[in-house]
Amino acid sequence: MRPLLRILTALVFAGLVLGGPASAVAANHDIIIAQMQFGAVPPLHVGDVITWRNDDIFRHSVTARDKSFDIDLPPKAQKSMTVKQAGKVDFYCRFHPMMTGTLDVQP
Repeated sequence: MRPLLRILTALVFAGLVLGGPASAVAANHDIIIAQMQFGAVPPLHVGDVITWRNDDIFRHSVTARDKSFDIDLPPKAQKSMTVKQAGKVDFYCRFHPMMTGTLDVQP
């Protein structure tokens, strides 16, 4: 049994050293819409989850200019989405086009 334990220990150690971190853990981010503005957009990575929360009394949307997402948010509602690909994506509110933002997603 002792040789098996050594082999398993060596494999685990090799995996940690050679493979680096097992896999990055997805983060959850809240972006709050209030006073007709999108809140601060945090640094993002593929796999992260964004919860868009509309704290306004008005209906809003979070609409990607490249059409990759379109989230409708009635007043006091929230919806989540998973970030699927790296790159910059500009977004706006269909109901209030002056409300804009950019997601900058790292791999």
